[in-house]
Amino acid sequence: MTIVASGAVAPATGPTEKGTVPADKGVGPLLRGWRERRRVSQLELALRAGSSARHISFVETGRSRPSEEMVLRLAEHLEIPVRERNALLLAAGYAPHYPETPLDDPAMDALRQGVRRLLEGYEPYPALVVDATYDVLAANRGIAMLLEGVPEFLLTPPLNAMRLTLHPEGLAPRIRNLAEWRGHLLAQMERQIALHRSAPLRTLYEEVAAYAVPDPVPDPVPDAADEPAEPAPHFALPLRIEHDGRVLSFVSSISTFNTPMDVTVAELAIETFLPADPATVKYLQSLQP
Repeated sequence: MTIVASGAVAPATGPTEKGTVPADKGVGPLLRGWRERRRVSQLELALRAGSSARHISFVETGRSRPSEEMVLRLAEHLEIPVRERNALLLAAGYAPHYPETPLDDPAMDALRQGVRRLLEGYEPYPALVVDATYDVLAANRGIAMLLEGVPEFLLTPPLNAMRLTLHPEGLAPRIRNLAEWRGHLLAQMERQIALHRSAPLRTLYEEVAAYAVPDPVPDPVPDAADEPAEPAPHFALPLRIEHDGRVLSFVSSISTFNTPMDVTVAELAIETFLPADPATVKYLQSLQP
């Protein structure tokens, strides 16, 4: 999709693009892999799930076939992503429990409208919606403003937030604290890879981590008519980015849906950028019609 100022939402990509663990490994080895990744002992998992360490051991070695309820209970206590819970059920011989509804499905009307209102209501400040591999599904005018001047080849669908930000021809040359912001984004991706075991996400990480880092560009010289910017205390790492001859400062916040019952919804994240200093607030508000 393309960035649209109205905040319209595009369909999410299918499950084959998100790195679902193959079901032919068997549910036991898959559960053991998730348990070890979470650094939980068989006894601790058994206590959490109201079972016994002996039964957990039998499940992991294939000596016992867990019930559908047990698979879901273990997955919940291991904090396994919703998509991978379906993979566990398939490996155990059960049907997937969580649907994966395309965002353009009529059943998602309320979600689309709610997201659109949220993005529009946040203007003039930037906000966007991404999926599990940081593909941009929707964005508001604030994001479109920051992308002014980005080469067309980076705006070709599917737009990817990490690629747009870190590519040496994307936003990276305009980010004044690129070293810190780049480190923050790469660490964020590493945490997601550890949580989701997503092959596509790891491929994206390897791509953007290998990008050449452009030399920092000096802050623009303020116009004599501009009020001098007063230093503002930072309560979180700011994104300091140049736009139209001035440096804007934001801190970001990421929101997800509580207890999602659909794979598509589980993989959505809404990122909002809050102005981090009075000068940024004043400038963005001056752009309001």
